[in-house]
Amino acid sequence: MNAEQILNYGSAAQKNIADFSAAALEKVRTKDMGEVGDMLASLVVELKGLNFDESEKKGFMGLFRKTAHNIAALKAQYDKAEVNIDKISSELDMHEVTLLKDIAMMDRMYEKNQQYFKELTMYIIAGKLRAQELRATELPKYQQKANETGLAEDAQAANDFANMIGRFEKKIHDLELTRMISIQMSPQIRMVQNNDSVMAEKIRSSIVNTIPLWKSQMVLALTMYHSQQAMEAQREVTDVTNSLLKSNAEKLHAGSVDIA
Repeated sequence: MNAEQILNYGSAAQKNIADFSAAALEKVRTKDMGEVGDMLASLVVELKGLNFDESEKKGFMGLFRKTAHNIAALKAQYDKAEVNIDKISSELDMHEVTLLKDIAMMDRMYEKNQQYFKELTMYIIAGKLRAQELRATELPKYQQKANETGLAEDAQAANDFANMIGRFEKKIHDLELTRMISIQMSPQIRMVQNNDSVMAEKIRSSIVNTIPLWKSQMVLALTMYHSQQAMEAQREVTDVTNSLLKSNAEKLHAGSVDIA
């Protein structure tokens, strides 16, 4: 029969859900995935900007059939791109750390939401059991007394008691609505967590796979250039050797003819 107790029944659990929802919204609202996406896009632009192939000749060999000036230009282009890529990678590293912290925090938020859900459920179950008991046992006593005495105050007491039970049942229904918010929060938390995980995976793949592969292209290009230089040096040695052999043979032939 205490109106204030009915009003406050389960209010602490409801406030937990309200505060929790506000905290979750604030966390999502302050998250800017667009910035990370822009960084990844900038990284792609930088990686594509360094062309290891000559357009008029297919493959690496087309690049090295020209002068060493091409290699100097390629190195300069690589050095310039590497500065930007290292800067982007450093910023992506920081974002990845933030995302990983958020993912762990989302796990804790999910567990808290489950805890609040169970707490609300206990209030609802207990409230329904009590309301059922009041309607089945207590209310009939008030109604029976009013019928027996015929007094107005007893009739009013029975009516007030029925109204209070009704208010209590409405409060339980309100708790059920709050619990529905908690139910909806669970998949929402997992959705946000999944988005963070996907972005963290993209960042990690870029750092440990894409960038090293890009650098390996430079290693391959320089290696093939050095191989080309070694081939040319070997060819020059071979040409000089053949030329000397031919010259010696001609002189030997001429000497033999003169002696004969």
